[in-house]
Amino acid sequence: MLSGRRLDLLDPTPMDVEIEDIAHGLAFVARWNGQTIGDWPYSVAEHSLLVEALFARAGGQPAKWRLAALLHDAPEYVIGDMISPVKAAVGPEYSALDARLSAAIHIRFGLPALLPAPVKRAIKRADKVSAWAEATQIAGFTPAEADRFFGRPDPAMVDGLRIAPRPPVEVRAAFTARYRVLIADVDAEISAGRVAPGR
Repeated sequence: MLSGRRLDLLDPTPMDVEIEDIAHGLAFVARWNGQTIGDWPYSVAEHSLLVEALFARAGGQPAKWRLAALLHDAPEYVIGDMISPVKAAVGPEYSALDARLSAAIHIRFGLPALLPAPVKRAIKRADKVSAWAEATQIAGFTPAEADRFFGRPDPAMVDGLRIAPRPPVEVRAAFTARYRVLIADVDAEISAGRVAPGR
């Protein structure tokens, strides 16, 4: 890693995970295999920021789960982003690798290794809304095609949503800044006794 950490992909440990490495890696990983409009690839970091914003828009979630939403694709900072058909072809080995990396990342940032099922489902809903918006705005899908693959989102969730890919350096800075806000909010919630640590 650029931080100097040595991350064992087959046996990752939380102590080898750094937010700067995640932000940098995700800012340079293109979603949609790079097949998006604009002068810049639409990065996983940009997508992660959008998913967290959509998750927060649904309301009522503590900061630690918003942090989990921001980090929902964090393993891709080292294993890249594969489109769904490729993931399916690779099979369970990819999922196992992703799960090990997710657990290490979660523990590193004070989250449970495995997210509670309701939280995971809520993040997945935000992820699908993001995918629908990305598909129709920058990846060349018609709304009908996006509906078929991702489901039609609640119009309130996409109202006013405009996606515009940015240079990696800007997205990296935005991702890191959002992380710092969320981790401060998590600490404040713990201090105020609103959320138990590690829960």
